[in-house]
Amino acid sequence: MASIIANLSLPLLINGAKPSMQTISKFPVFSNPGRRGCVLLAVKATGDSSDSSTSLVKSVQNVWDKPEDRVAVIGLGLTAIIAIWASANFISAIDKLPVIPSFFEFIGILYSSWFVYRYLVFKPDREELFSSINKSISNILGQ
Repeated sequence: MASIIANLSLPLLINGAKPSMQTISKFPVFSNPGRRGCVLLAVKATGDSSDSSTSLVKSVQNVWDKPEDRVAVIGLGLTAIIAIWASANFISAIDKLPVIPSFFEFIGILYSSWFVYRYLVFKPDREELFSSINKSISNILGQ
């Protein structure tokens, strides 16, 4: 459940000379003693809008609850940490070579230019890119 406290200035709540409290009468409104001409409006959300994040957390908890899968999860985490460490060291070693970084930068500029021309300049190509991205996402999620 989320809650929001908004600090609204009084002209937003006043319609002419009298306050327009009819539109916000469902919510608790408090005066703000620190600032003159302002009121505080507190709103609470009752719906659960974070279904994807809660389902991800629940699936990780389900895998963690199985004792035979716990070792695999720990191993996968350690493997990810080692892979990140090794790739960072590999990139720093390549960066110390004299000509290689400039060459890779030139290749990156060429590829970025080609990608922009191929997929982003014209509308049918953008639609093709979006459909390809959506297809890849649905394949990853198994839908």
